[in-house]
Amino acid sequence: MNRVILKFKNKKQKSTSIKIIAFVGMSGSGKSSAVDFLKQKNIPQVYFGGVVLHALEEANMEINEKNEKFMREELRQKYGNDVIVKKIIDQINNLINAGQKRILADGLYSWTEYKILKKAFPKELKIIALVPDKTQRHKRVANRGVRPLNLEEVNSRDWSEIENLEKGGPIAMADYFIINNGSVSKTHKKIEKILKEIEF
Repeated sequence: MNRVILKFKNKKQKSTSIKIIAFVGMSGSGKSSAVDFLKQKNIPQVYFGGVVLHALEEANMEINEKNEKFMREELRQKYGNDVIVKKIIDQINNLINAGQKRILADGLYSWTEYKILKKAFPKELKIIALVPDKTQRHKRVANRGVRPLNLEEVNSRDWSEIENLEKGGPIAMADYFIINNGSVSKTHKKIEKILKEIEF
């Protein structure tokens, strides 16, 4: 397998007029729908998972769930647990240097990633947590078209993500919370209200 080499930049050109949004939540909370809503507004995006996909392409490996998991672990072992968020910070700084002032950070999960990203962009980063009732969230995961999970599977995934990815930290520290039990259109209205409040 080809060796994966990542290079990092140390640019810190920021301004308080810059706004960076990240959605957080457990599986089935509605993050994908929220991200798609902002994409429709042509908001430039950095994608945490894209770092792994790029590494797979460089290594000439097939993109699938098994290889993605392997590569995430490989990158963290070689470069540290903060490898992905460091690349994301580089990408955000590149967008800022290109004149972008509104940026969507898609795929923020872990407490480590949150702390590093918040340290890099303390005033610019705003976290929006999507929090549906547990039964509603489980129902969504069971009925989704891609990789649906039964109750036992989703509970197992929840525990794994909380314990291994420390996923609860960014949710607990979010700047805004959306109780996401209603329709997609209602959620979009709640998002719009927050975006207006923070002048995004």
